[in-house]
Amino acid sequence: MVPHVLVLGGTAEARELAGELAVRPGLRVTTSLAGRVSRPGAVAGEVRIGGFGGAEGLAEWLRAHRVTAVVDATHPFAEKITANAARAAALAAVPAVVLRRPGWRPVPGDEWHPVASLRGAAELLPRLGSRVLLTTGRLGLAAFAHLTGPHFVVRSVEPPDPPMPPDTEVLLARGPFTVAGESALLREHRIDVLVTKDSGGAATAAKLTAARELALPVVIVERPPLPEGAVVVPDVPGALAVLGLG
Repeated sequence: MVPHVLVLGGTAEARELAGELAVRPGLRVTTSLAGRVSRPGAVAGEVRIGGFGGAEGLAEWLRAHRVTAVVDATHPFAEKITANAARAAALAAVPAVVLRRPGWRPVPGDEWHPVASLRGAAELLPRLGSRVLLTTGRLGLAAFAHLTGPHFVVRSVEPPDPPMPPDTEVLLARGPFTVAGESALLREHRIDVLVTKDSGGAATAAKLTAARELALPVVIVERPPLPEGAVVVPDVPGALAVLGLG
């Protein structure tokens, strides 16, 4: 049987991994995308778009397509997908690994306020500033919708889903971003507090440097916990090593 790796994608690391796997002779790779982004980047190998119908549906797909390994390379905040992937792999008796880029870490000069959820960020915001750059993605803005005082600049790749705060300005942009560009954005919109998820990686880290240089507070939404017993690697070489392909 030809080895078949399912990559749960949507990240730069997932695309990199698919590219590494697609050129291996005698190996089949399928990348699954949720379909939430209208113009996803090019992915090597086979591509599947859409959900599976929960953990049981994914387990059945793994069996039907003779998948021999699962790599969860989704966004660090794709908590439901990650939980379903872990359960599905267990149900189908297929080995699984979670590929997660390391989270950000504060350095001297940072004023970070870690919170456990978007709701926690919304509760803290009024005490920190009145002009907010919100970079938590297009989903979840409902957590801030009740805040009528602050002015929000919401940046996302796709138009955000309502409800959202009444005083909201939307910027559509895709990283990577530069420190100079982020500093100019913060100054232009007179931002006095930044809200972001701990996504990790270099593509969107420039805003943290810009906030530090401008002495702005940053509300950091911490990552959700991974499933118990998950095998976690920080990069593509680590995933290849676990797959026995390093």
